[in-house]
Amino acid sequence: MMLRRDLLIAAAAATVARPGLLHAAPAKWDRAAFEAAMQASGRPCTLTDAQFQAIQARKPAVIKRISQYLAEHFGAADPRVVAAFEAVPREYYHYLYSEHRAAPGEAYEDTPKPWALGYGSALSDYLGQAYMTQICKPGPDDTTLEIGTGSGFQSSLLSRMVKKSYSIEIIEPLGHAVSKIFAPLGYDNIQTRVGDGYFGWPEVKDGFDIIIVTCAAQYAPPDLFRQLKPGGRMIIPIGQPFKRGQVLYVYTKDSEGKVHSKRDVGVFFIPMTGAMMKTPAPKAET
Repeated sequence: MMLRRDLLIAAAAATVARPGLLHAAPAKWDRAAFEAAMQASGRPCTLTDAQFQAIQARKPAVIKRISQYLAEHFGAADPRVVAAFEAVPREYYHYLYSEHRAAPGEAYEDTPKPWALGYGSALSDYLGQAYMTQICKPGPDDTTLEIGTGSGFQSSLLSRMVKKSYSIEIIEPLGHAVSKIFAPLGYDNIQTRVGDGYFGWPEVKDGFDIIIVTCAAQYAPPDLFRQLKPGGRMIIPIGQPFKRGQVLYVYTKDSEGKVHSKRDVGVFFIPMTGAMMKTPAPKAET
């Protein structure tokens, strides 16, 4: 039986602005809105009221932990980052695509950890995502590019704070499935495609203010530097596949086009595949 159009868009129909966010968030996020959005995204899931409320009851503690974590690492939590985590319903993104199985009850866990999405991809832990979001300093006029769409959560976070959010996923079945999840939430400034993030998104002629890579590269792809605007930031984990010792690098491009690099913290990400695995590192990345 087909749902009425008004039910399919229930999660996006009523919106409300949150302090610090550029884009509005769903005004009412209840069990009916959750189920309607899941249905509209092709991932039907049914919860009882008690199950839905139990999930929501865990969220405030996670938001508080994120705020404290960011304050510990940056001196203060960016209120826009915290507001984005409050606005984006993480339970909507807990889905095992290879098995067509929703797992909303796994959201807002006490011990943050990556969650499998299937096809070798994962939803990163919420503290790591908060850290990477704040370090890339998203602004209201920014255009962002994410390499490795995964669950779509990172692009959703950025989309609440920036003008336009692009994302590329190399795993075809995952990329096609995740492309359907944004419209039911009313997130209309996100554009995704299936492709090899090594080459970026050159069709976006003006380039990107922020490029955030959510998979471990053996080196920073040259095309991404070319697509980074002057004044832009690129956040990328660099290291060997499936090995410890990966490091998060922050690259910035100055007004003259010169790229500067900074080693940040140790991380562990799934590897960037595709051309990265076949192409030798260039002699000069900048």
